[in-house]
Amino acid sequence: MGVQKTVCRNAKTLEHGSFQLRETVHVCMAGCHRPDGAVATRKACAPTEFLLPGRSVGYDVMEWIGRQRFLHNRQREEIQAELKREHGIDLSTGEISVLVRLFLDYFLRLHQARAAQIRRALEKDGGWPMHADATCEDGRGTLLAILAGWRGWVLGAWKIPTENAEAILDNMRSVVCRFGAPCAVMRDLGKAMIEACGQLAAELGGRIPVLGCHSHFAADVGNDLLSAGHDTLRNKFRNSKIRGALRTVARDLSRDLGVEIGEAREAFDAWQREASASHVLPAGVAGLAVVRGLAQWAFDYPADAEYGRFPFDRPYLDFYDRCVHVRRAVDGFLRKPPEDRRVLRLLRRLGRILDPVLQDPGFACAARDLRVRTELFDKLREALRLWPSASGRKQSHPNQLLTPQQATAELCDVRRALHDFATSLRKRRPQRGLGQNLREATDIILDHLNRHGKSLSGHAIRLPAEAGGGVRLVDRTNNVAENCFRRMKHDERRRSGRKNLAQDFEQLPPESALVRNLNDPDYVAIVCGSLDRLPRVLAELDATERHRKRIARPNAERATDSTQVPLLETGSLPLIDRRLIRSEDMRRRLDAVVRSRPTHMLLSRQSMPIPTG
Repeated sequence: MGVQKTVCRNAKTLEHGSFQLRETVHVCMAGCHRPDGAVATRKACAPTEFLLPGRSVGYDVMEWIGRQRFLHNRQREEIQAELKREHGIDLSTGEISVLVRLFLDYFLRLHQARAAQIRRALEKDGGWPMHADATCEDGRGTLLAILAGWRGWVLGAWKIPTENAEAILDNMRSVVCRFGAPCAVMRDLGKAMIEACGQLAAELGGRIPVLGCHSHFAADVGNDLLSAGHDTLRNKFRNSKIRGALRTVARDLSRDLGVEIGEAREAFDAWQREASASHVLPAGVAGLAVVRGLAQWAFDYPADAEYGRFPFDRPYLDFYDRCVHVRRAVDGFLRKPPEDRRVLRLLRRLGRILDPVLQDPGFACAARDLRVRTELFDKLREALRLWPSASGRKQSHPNQLLTPQQATAELCDVRRALHDFATSLRKRRPQRGLGQNLREATDIILDHLNRHGKSLSGHAIRLPAEAGGGVRLVDRTNNVAENCFRRMKHDERRRSGRKNLAQDFEQLPPESALVRNLNDPDYVAIVCGSLDRLPRVLAELDATERHRKRIARPNAERATDSTQVPLLETGSLPLIDRRLIRSEDMRRRLDAVVRSRPTHMLLSRQSMPIPTG
């Protein structure tokens, strides 16, 4: 072998920092050729073991950047600064973006390459319940994810144009092909998701239960049951402008108190702690502070929220109750009017602001009807046991191994409570005459129970003998997927500082959901052993691919994944299409076509209709 050439280039790795690599290529002096026809050559060093193909950075740099981006949610500038400070490696932000995307490609290949090991781990658990869900931000960037419920691992993630059954089903099939059939399917109550999961269960022989999320069921019932009444009450408050007037009173008093605001707060605190039965407001700063506190307490109704979202919280019903409470308190204080005329004037002003709540019958009617429906909804939630206090004993954790008797009793409680609740609704339903509100509310709940009742039971899964036997419960909600999406959006907001993630989520690659599996030590042990070995394992992927190409198909392109699902296009407007149709060339072509119309097709000025109005 003789020296054919020597190549010098700069290289960067976390292990060695920035250095110059000299690569010597030897060639057979006798002109021997390999079986594939290429000249026999040999390299004195093998940079492919630690450098990315065609790049000057190492696998460890790419892996470190990827983890910083998706596990620690750091911006490109932060990653760039730490690389320079801690490792002496200088990379542009553009190069960091390229390496981030390259890391996702490598990690997807690694996830698919370890599919057999992941499948064996899931089979050792006795199977895996499929949790399927999709999310987006303002209708853009729809991300579909399929998780193994008992492990919490993301098995697959894809961008789909819209939540349609065909796109969902194709991706479900690819997961089943790679990781085996699930023991159950947990889904939300979307029409497309219901259709896709039903078809998947039918293709698997109908052996697996298809379960509906109890939380989504309660939310759907609550929206249909309470939205109309809650909107009516909200519109009444908006038209009367009560909330804005209360804020104005509190703001004006804060400005009038000025530097005395600290003294006023102390006086208000002392007034609250008084044990006196007298209901006379104090004079001066203390009295002004009490009136200010009453106005603030009235519009502080979000403090009554327990869950943070409708229909589980009814904020405007809470606002109505607080306004009624404060207005009656004002009447109580006016029985013995305060001696301070200024305090008296402001107290009467507060009463006039809240007068519509008691004088307008529309407020009382809307609140009464909404309260009737809220009572039914709360009883449904109690039957579903969606709050800790709904039962005397705590619900067993879904991952806990139970005896068949314990699991049966756990699920029978919910099933029996739903049956009793439906029976009581049928008995209470007014057949005719008065009670139209109660009749309509009852029909809404019974209709949902008839349509989705079968999917609300069947969560006890019997484990095979090789998995230890017994019974394991599938989670009654789809919170595994919901929490995964919630953490992703929370982390993206922390990274970008933006509340609206429409653009971020549209550009976020779906493989980023898979990277979150690296937070689980069991998953890390399966795919790479430890995080320290991840760069080496990624390098071995390329080495295996090069060897396979050299042996099986020399000089052939990388084979495509047979289970890869094509992206279905719809009538929506993704980012790439927006760029195309908003280009200047598009407008130029359209203008050229318009100007090229034949003369006889143009309307004469006399025949054109004259616009009116």
